Amino acid sequence: MAETSEIVWRPGPERIEASRLTAFIQQMGATDYHDLYERSLADPDWFWDGLLQFLDIRFYQPYENVLDTSRGKAWADWCLGGTTNLYLNCIEKHRGTEVWDRPYIEWQGEDERTRTLTYAEFDAEVNRLAAALQSLGVGQGDVVGLYLPMIAEVYVGFFACAKIGAVNMPLFSGFGPSPIATRLNEGGVKVVVASDGTWRRGAASPMKAALDEACAEAPSVEAVIVVNHMAGEVQAEMQAGRDHWWHDLVAGQTETVATAELPAEAPLTLAFTSGTTGKPKGIIQTHVGFLTKVALDLDLMLDFGPDDCFFWLSDFGWMVGALTAVTPSYAGGRLLVAEGAPDRPRADRFWQLIEDYKVTHFGMAPTAARGAMALGRELVDSHDLSSLKTMISGGEPATPDAWQWMFEVIGKERLPIINISGGTEIGCSIVTGATIMPQKSCAFNGPSLGSGAAVFNEAGQPVAPGEVGELVMTEPSSGLTKSFWGPGGDDRYLETYWQDYPDTWRHGDFASIDEDGFWFLLGRSDDTFKIGGKRTGPAEIEALVVATGQVAEVAVIGLPDERAGEVICIIAVPKEGQDKDDLRDALSAAVVEGMGRAYRPRHIHFVTDLPRTRSMKIMRRLIRAVLLDQPTGDTSALSNPEALTHLEAVKGELS
Repeated sequence: MAETSEIVWRPGPERIEASRLTAFIQQMGATDYHDLYERSLADPDWFWDGLLQFLDIRFYQPYENVLDTSRGKAWADWCLGGTTNLYLNCIEKHRGTEVWDRPYIEWQGEDERTRTLTYAEFDAEVNRLAAALQSLGVGQGDVVGLYLPMIAEVYVGFFACAKIGAVNMPLFSGFGPSPIATRLNEGGVKVVVASDGTWRRGAASPMKAALDEACAEAPSVEAVIVVNHMAGEVQAEMQAGRDHWWHDLVAGQTETVATAELPAEAPLTLAFTSGTTGKPKGIIQTHVGFLTKVALDLDLMLDFGPDDCFFWLSDFGWMVGALTAVTPSYAGGRLLVAEGAPDRPRADRFWQLIEDYKVTHFGMAPTAARGAMALGRELVDSHDLSSLKTMISGGEPATPDAWQWMFEVIGKERLPIINISGGTEIGCSIVTGATIMPQKSCAFNGPSLGSGAAVFNEAGQPVAPGEVGELVMTEPSSGLTKSFWGPGGDDRYLETYWQDYPDTWRHGDFASIDEDGFWFLLGRSDDTFKIGGKRTGPAEIEALVVATGQVAEVAVIGLPDERAGEVICIIAVPKEGQDKDDLRDALSAAVVEGMGRAYRPRHIHFVTDLPRTRSMKIMRRLIRAVLLDQPTGDTSALSNPEALTHLEAVKGELS
């Protein structure tokens, strides 16, 4: 894929000249992005200090040193001696400007209710909730759970916690009692802000009952604040002395709560990601670290400004939720928030939202793109999407079919698709793209500024162009997690990311760099396998299978074999009307033609669905665990448990 890909989009001179990234490069005295990147590695203090000044990150007390790695890169400290607050930089700084009376959040529910909050109105809501939290005894460092769907109140809760120095802990709105209880206990949550329910594909879905069951196993929870979002569509039992209706608790509260002056690296967010075998990992993002990283990787790289509108349909329980809170508010722009499914109540909801709200920056995971593809391009073509300036792809490696469809059908070949990849632990991106650089299908322009990203072989040396290796980071990112939350977190943090190469972060992704310097991600290195002694990722094989046009989804894994060591196993969801024997022959032939005879699949099986996370990533490690009858580990992120039943049938075929 990397070797044959051609440049398909180039920025015009107007876009380049008007870009804030161009202005930053010029201010730093660099010749271009790549020159600035190399200089950021040669002198990190110079780079990060210049970036903070350019971004106008505001401090109550200026920092004395921008970066201290004396304890090792795994324990980098940022903006020593400085004090700040995310709320100061995202909301309060707009007070007294023309931004203050402009919309910040524009919301639409699956039931087509709408709501708009200007920055001034949003600030008033945040202050009232902040005062309410303080009345319940919440102070600096206390953890507040956010168990809410994509409604305005989840953003109010996020910023209210930041304002008073509390730590917000997002919870996926589809979680059941067990994963909620685990996270409440791991985080030592004091208060939970929740919703009575949400809309899920046209049905009213209760949430409060699951939270009540979880709280029965979480003694640290002292209070629950409940949003009456469903207006009687679901029942919410209220526990006297613990539970409070949001509207009752905030009524009469002051709108002038003081914003806490915090150490620059005070914890902002505690976000749990799923572990492969044990308990979830508690990731800690800080006020200055997360803000700086998001402003760099999204606002600056994507050239998002005060006249723009950001839209990325996701649940707030994942990192994208926090990204959507900060990206537009830092710049003084608009955020479109949509509750519910992208194809409800109408199949063209995505495109109607973009048209109605004049979205400029639109994020979409490849899996979501494939879902939209299945509904037909005529739904896209029937809407005016001319407001779009930039598309973003992230969450998983892009596949050629999804990328090309986004480029041709949504962007009409006039817009860049900026690939970003990093994750919760990074705060945003390790590898990224920019609107001022040319684009190849599925590719990244290169490392995020200051990251020192590289692709290493097993010996810890950079690979040659076209070769596959481990994605690593040789310099600390400002958004890097501050260890893992809880007892034993430091050791687990080092074991997970820092033990394979000296003073180097191993991210767990397979990557390659082509002759032109474009980067490609090839899937999780945990998903890789060896065929004929060569490490292989699933992405290239999956792309060949999808390119046949005969399957809707596919996962490729390696299975142990006594003679060969490992053999390829394809698990696919066939499109309707396919003869399975003919389809097996077609898929096998496609892989052999594209990869060679050594890669002929040993096993090809068909299911009606593949296990995927709440953010639509296919869980290959879970597929492999089921087929090999191994422990499945943490499955709290699994959105469709019924898919495991289909895999049990496949396991029977293998035995």
